[in-house]
Amino acid sequence: MQVREVKDKQTRKLFHQVAHEVYRGDENWAPPLEVMIDNTFDPEKNAFYKNGDGTRWVLTDDDGRLLGRVGAFINGNKAYTFQQPTGGMGYFECVEDQEAAFLLFETAKNWLKERGMEAMDGPVNFGENLMNWGLLVDGFKPQAFGMPYHKPYYRDFFEAYGFKVYFEQYSYHLNHKDPFPERFWKIAGWVAQKPNFHFEHVRFSKIEKYIQDFVKIYDQAWAHHDNHQSVDLDDIRGMVRLAKFIADEEFLWFAYHNDEPVAFFGMIPDWNQILAKLDGKVNLKNVLKFWYYKKKKTITRTRILIMGVVPKFQGSGLESAIFWHLDKVMKRKHWYNEIEMSWVGDFNPKMVAMYKSVGGVHAKTHYTMRYLFDPNQPFERAPKLMKDVRLLREERKNKEKSNTAETETED
Repeated sequence: MQVREVKDKQTRKLFHQVAHEVYRGDENWAPPLEVMIDNTFDPEKNAFYKNGDGTRWVLTDDDGRLLGRVGAFINGNKAYTFQQPTGGMGYFECVEDQEAAFLLFETAKNWLKERGMEAMDGPVNFGENLMNWGLLVDGFKPQAFGMPYHKPYYRDFFEAYGFKVYFEQYSYHLNHKDPFPERFWKIAGWVAQKPNFHFEHVRFSKIEKYIQDFVKIYDQAWAHHDNHQSVDLDDIRGMVRLAKFIADEEFLWFAYHNDEPVAFFGMIPDWNQILAKLDGKVNLKNVLKFWYYKKKKTITRTRILIMGVVPKFQGSGLESAIFWHLDKVMKRKHWYNEIEMSWVGDFNPKMVAMYKSVGGVHAKTHYTMRYLFDPNQPFERAPKLMKDVRLLREERKNKEKSNTAETETED
């Protein structure tokens, strides 16, 4: 078997062909856009190269038969926030051959180890975890755009090599035609019309304003997540460039309190329902087919990518209020009849409970797996979110009391 690093047009072509070989005849698989994958490994297109590195390989036998592929990368913003410096491996595809799979894992491991890493997560993305993150282990059906699809035997490869589950990821499906509980809409309508709040969907003509608003929300809402790092503006702008292609302005919502951004909600159409009919290539023929299927309202499902509320307003019903506004959009765009809420980690039980409360049905499970290079090191799963809303509020109250006492003492 021969491992070749992807460095030219020929090896890039082979890299993409591997997936077509592995999933040949599998109707559940939607070929991803090759240009999106190539951009991930392009330092000019991927902002994570500013403080990181990545590469990829393709595996063949001596006769040139395609056996597999893999990528490895280091996100310098996150790698050193764990107990062991941790890199990533992803874009893994392989025929049903354990020796080939292990050679790919070993190639990624050695590359990461040479660069100071002591562990690797996989299969993950060289970017944000909204896209191409996790190993599918349950729900072998068509995936929503950005959610990876895999062969069932991949799990055996990962576990046999020594990967362990770092955290589980759940996707919930919601039939938009089924009514939400009456109590939900009553609360949602009440919050949505409170005088100090206002809600608006994104307009790409004012995108820089929304980028700044998102950063304010992100740095507060995700501050209590494990290994939180401040968001990189260049990375956000890169996501926006993608959003202009894949998103609908009316599916991206902000909530404001006295003009301060306090919540964000992001949802996209499930482009996989069209990509499944194409071959992953961007050419004139496929562009015409894409617009044909789009015009025919082929897409009937949406995917919720992200939802965040600053701690001060968590538990105040802002998510419900956004759904209240979004419901009016969905009724106008009636061809959308299903919402996929993906993904939520098992480390976030409150969000799991919220998805269930609106009628979400657990439909798919992915695993983010971790491999420690030193087997003698203790393995620990991702911790639950460190603080719930009540603790955060209690901390704020105590801090306010402390500040008041200090002021009185000074007086």
